[in-house]
Amino acid sequence: MTVTTRAVWTAVLSAVVAAAAALNDYGILPLTAVAGVLVLLLAAGWGPLLRLPAQGGATVVVAVAGLGAVAVAWATQGEPVLRNVPLVLAMALVLAFVAEMLRRGGRPRLVESVSGTVTGAVVAVCASGWVAAGRSEAGASLVVVSALGLAVAAAVSATPVARSWAGSLVGVALGAVAAGGVATLLPSIDPVSGLVAGAVTGLVVAVLRLLFERQPALTSRRAVLAAVTAPVAVGGILVFVVGRLVLA
Repeated sequence: MTVTTRAVWTAVLSAVVAAAAALNDYGILPLTAVAGVLVLLLAAGWGPLLRLPAQGGATVVVAVAGLGAVAVAWATQGEPVLRNVPLVLAMALVLAFVAEMLRRGGRPRLVESVSGTVTGAVVAVCASGWVAAGRSEAGASLVVVSALGLAVAAAVSATPVARSWAGSLVGVALGAVAAGGVATLLPSIDPVSGLVAGAVTGLVVAVLRLLFERQPALTSRRAVLAAVTAPVAVGGILVFVVGRLVLA
């Protein structure tokens, strides 16, 4: 799958996040479920994406870390919502070393395997930021504008104009404008905050697109899953941080 097609699927996933947040009549559960799906997609493809030597162990560690963080963000009462997530990440680090200890055959590329697995766990944990953002003061409005800004930036990155840094910045700008425009229609968030949130999520898309351009045509379907999901997962924690800084 080419870079362009992957960008389109990233935009689709972002739109799904926005739709889940919009279902706020059902509480935070739809958004929590979508965050869990993001983690599973990322975990399924992280090992093949990085070509890790122990892909099964990486899948388990990434999935456990991400799902654990999403569950903690959903269940924790009071502020700060993510206060228990560092404990989940610490346990994931331990689990990554345990997975390496269980490997057989001499453990080739040990450092690469550990570092790649831990990185995947960190990215998966970032998906819990969507849940935490949905529980913030701005709530669904913050998540909707941020996810739509990410979707617009991803859609622009699928066009030929985004093949350079300057073109990628066009996608960031359009994502920010789209998020700011949607913010004018929603309660609990002002256009400036929407503009900032859209710019941050757009930058995530731009940076990861340029990174994954080094792998222009992934042949593994599992690797594609991780490539299209990573920008959405990372965007979650950044949206939560933006909400804390801008809307505090």
